Amino acid sequence: MKSIRYFLSFLLLIFVQEIGFSQNIRSFLEPADTLQIPRRNLVIGSELVLGTSTLIGLGTVWYDDYPKSDFHFINDNAEWLQMDKVGHVFSSYHIGRFGAELLQWSGANKKSQLVYGATLGFAFLTVVEVFDGYSAEWGASWGDVIANASGTALYVSQELLWKEQRIIPKFSFHYSPYAAARPAVLGSTRSEQILKDYNGQTYWLSVNMHSFAKASKIPKWLNVAAGYGAEGMITGKDQLVNTVFFPEKTRIRQFYLSFDIDLSKIETKSNTLKTLFSIFNTIKIPAPTFEINERGKANWYLFYF
Repeated sequence: MKSIRYFLSFLLLIFVQEIGFSQNIRSFLEPADTLQIPRRNLVIGSELVLGTSTLIGLGTVWYDDYPKSDFHFINDNAEWLQMDKVGHVFSSYHIGRFGAELLQWSGANKKSQLVYGATLGFAFLTVVEVFDGYSAEWGASWGDVIANASGTALYVSQELLWKEQRIIPKFSFHYSPYAAARPAVLGSTRSEQILKDYNGQTYWLSVNMHSFAKASKIPKWLNVAAGYGAEGMITGKDQLVNTVFFPEKTRIRQFYLSFDIDLSKIETKSNTLKTLFSIFNTIKIPAPTFEINERGKANWYLFYF
């Protein structure tokens, strides 16, 4: 739940950065053909200021409420049925993608985009991991670090292999009944539950079919998405003692297959729309979905989110 919260905070900063520095939005959002030093400096300076401000805010608002400790690692790989690790992959990928796209906007070459932009997610979340390492409440996690690196690698490898993003991590959420059992951890309000309740989160790998069959008549924007979710969790490792409402047997993994839309493949000449499409391409579009859980039970949904 930490990773998605940090990602949404960083996403807001990126959005403000992209639209807040010019009266002429249309020309401002148009990517440069060659390196524009003022734009590059604006990107670097803004990321440093906004990223540092975010980290200082987290340290003040979040970590100061919990006791400190010596730096230490923990093994939390078995917790939350690995939903938190998938969240780290998602967050690292998209923060890095935004970093690379901002450098592309400045006219920086592909090498700079990958070296200094695509690694932004890994760098940002690694600093957060250090904060965790000094917190008695948590601890630095090698599993989180590996997940962060995996998200960055997913972006970079596709750029090196295909020069485009054919497989995009996405996120969707539905409200679950489990948050009411432990609102302090899973969220006491609707907005908190989106960030904290793993039972309602689903993470997807959205695959653009046209990119793998360019000679076909498949619409360029049509994707097939494979999703992963889990439910029955009110603690990380084990259920609370509550055999009436939440027995241990309800902890279960869920797998999904659905359609999706790659917003970046929708053709438009509007740089404003392209920017908005890039930002909202993090979210899985509601669509007909097939679910099967680890016990073999299947469900169909007309629209799943």
